[in-house]
Amino acid sequence: MKKIGFSGTLDPITNGHMWVIGEARSIADEVVVFLSQNPAKQAQFSPEERKKIIEQSAAERGWDNVQVVIVKGDYTARAAKKHGADYLIRGIRTTADFDYENLIQQTNVDVLQGAKTIFVMPPRDLGSVSSSFVRALEGPVGWNWTMKKFVPGPAYQAWILSWLRREWEVLWNYSTAAPPAILNADRWFLHLTGATAYGAAPRHYHNLDHLVHGLSEIRVWAANTPAAGADVDTVKKAFWFHDALFDHEPGLFSNEEASARLWLGSGLDAERMQDVAELIRATDHVQGAAIDHPLKDVMLGVNLAILGQDDEVYLAYTRAIRQEFGHVPEERFRQQRHQALCHLRDKARAGELFANDYFADQYNDKAIDNLTREIDALGDALGILAP
Repeated sequence: MKKIGFSGTLDPITNGHMWVIGEARSIADEVVVFLSQNPAKQAQFSPEERKKIIEQSAAERGWDNVQVVIVKGDYTARAAKKHGADYLIRGIRTTADFDYENLIQQTNVDVLQGAKTIFVMPPRDLGSVSSSFVRALEGPVGWNWTMKKFVPGPAYQAWILSWLRREWEVLWNYSTAAPPAILNADRWFLHLTGATAYGAAPRHYHNLDHLVHGLSEIRVWAANTPAAGADVDTVKKAFWFHDALFDHEPGLFSNEEASARLWLGSGLDAERMQDVAELIRATDHVQGAAIDHPLKDVMLGVNLAILGQDDEVYLAYTRAIRQEFGHVPEERFRQQRHQALCHLRDKARAGELFANDYFADQYNDKAIDNLTREIDALGDALGILAP
């Protein structure tokens, strides 16, 4: 077969969609993705943004025979025929899918004189994956780690950047702020999510994932803390900047001090400039001990919450930390990591790891389990008996 089409709104494209496109590639020389617009749906991404995401997702897999066409003002089955595709391919996950798609296929052929449809059945692990399923994941703590399993890399990257953008605009009151303030805030958003901060390629842990996770933790902490009030924005502002500058071997200033100085030069919040800077400094394991900020326990709780996540997320975190410190020889890394984790577990067992009650209740017990498991694995590698 020379050409086959695949159609949908693909907002976002999922690994299920990618599987169907892969099947199409196995039976045709060329695949054309017809990107339809549905006015009844509130789209996360514009058609042009979706087109770019799909193209990047195909390129990521080395698929050079996938073309994307935006369909405007026409039926996709008819558009497919106009582009030389006599067949569309659709994934069928359930009997309800078949009933619906069969009706559409009959309409396409009998009424519209458009392309016929070939149905394929996705593997079991992709049977429930759809755009609506992925969109429904957004919100709770860890949603980003879960979403990452179901969408290709470019779709995931675009989604979390979109989510971060919305968080940023609310934080800086874009709806009421003056144009110069919005312009400055835009500049800083691009800087923080870009290649010199959280979006930097060498960052494996202190990256955009870390930023999304931490902001989600703050949101849920606030929802469970009636007295949080205006403190929420202070913690968010500090968290946006606290790891903006990250160097394995910082020079004159620690990473936290350098990030605090970056914040002080941002011009984003004159009223709370020093307050937020002190909260950033409070996360420094050296100078932070001497800082008595009222929100310090919350900020540290957000940072350490990763230690109490479920097994899959914690394992991903440990892999990311190893990659982030890839310049450190294996033996030395294991020794230093083992020592640091033993210190953290001792604090957790003493009830001192999470000084904020909310984070202690949520994560302390699971943190002890996770830390113990990693300490034992490191100990086995180092020949150290479990303490």
